[in-house]
Amino acid sequence: HITPGLIDCHSHSMILGGVNEGTLPSSAMVRISDVVNSETENIYRQLAGGLTTANLLHGSANPIGGQNAVIKLRHGELPDDLIFKEAPPGIKFALGENVKQSNWGDKFTTRYPQTRMGVEQIIRDAFSTATDYAEALGLNGFVKKHNPNSLPVRKDLELDALVEIMQGTRWVHSHSYRQDEILMLTRIADDFGFTIATFQHVLEGYKIAERLVEHGAGASTFTDWWAYKFEVIDAIPYNGTLMSSVGVLVSYNSDSNELARRMNTEAAKAVKYGGVSQEEALKFVTINPAKQLRIDQYVGSLEQGKHGDFVIWNDNPLSSYASCEQTWIEGTNYFNKERDATMREQIAAERNMLIQKILASDDKSEDNFMKPKGDWHNHAYSCSDGGAR
Repeated sequence: HITPGLIDCHSHSMILGGVNEGTLPSSAMVRISDVVNSETENIYRQLAGGLTTANLLHGSANPIGGQNAVIKLRHGELPDDLIFKEAPPGIKFALGENVKQSNWGDKFTTRYPQTRMGVEQIIRDAFSTATDYAEALGLNGFVKKHNPNSLPVRKDLELDALVEIMQGTRWVHSHSYRQDEILMLTRIADDFGFTIATFQHVLEGYKIAERLVEHGAGASTFTDWWAYKFEVIDAIPYNGTLMSSVGVLVSYNSDSNELARRMNTEAAKAVKYGGVSQEEALKFVTINPAKQLRIDQYVGSLEQGKHGDFVIWNDNPLSSYASCEQTWIEGTNYFNKERDATMREQIAAERNMLIQKILASDDKSEDNFMKPKGDWHNHAYSCSDGGAR
């Protein structure tokens, strides 16, 4: 069985350090592309599950988060070489409990916003400010407002990103759960003349699927996650198929290092919960997320002229018995099950060799292996002022 390379529209797997710059309600100036981690084991593990492309998103701490990075899982390459160069830029927005900090603990009660009303106002205020900024500079799509008494406009990286959204060159991917908040953000987008690329998670999307179609937003949802916090109380496993049935462009995402290794069986849940065809279910993790990320002319299906990202399986990829045999990206074999087995044997042999050397050592005392040499250990904990270091 050969399929296109699988695509995860919501990932944090290859990000160095934390994924949230949570100190400000808008952090549109920060960029995930600056902190792509090419050395994480997640790349290889997810290649072993047939994943070839991932949308690395900022976290959901802020109404307006940081800029995303779409990557190819080119294992062994440098960070900049992982970037999917043809992918248009995007940005993370977020709504709900995470943003208003109601689930952060009692000490997180000072940063605005603290309510859903405040979340909406933060976003509206930000776009109003960005509009004034664009008009003062006379940027493309905005009528220049000239004031001879005004000072030169200072470049603002945060507002530059928001202007790009209104110009249609940067796409919004918004963390969301509840129908009222999803409706709210579509109204803001309409007011400022842009379209939401995807609502992420969107677990009450089935309630307002017609509105998503009307607005033109995609939905990148969980398959069957619920009960992990109160705002997902109405989540159902039929969400994805119900939205798809009325015309929403739907994908399934992982938001998890581990789940990203099994996106093929996530797609199978669309067959179980909603009875879609196997071909349509596979689209939830291939061509549909490619369309949501505006990269479908390059990946997401097996067609002449595309990048040629594909996966070879030993069984129907929607089967829980299926295993990835090989994963290819642009003509390079990045995962091979037989090669992996050989490497595992080599590692086992090297480990055994080291163990045998230790066992054959003349000094096998516990002190030799378990305790540090010299007096630094006692010194570190017996400081002159009596305090631990």
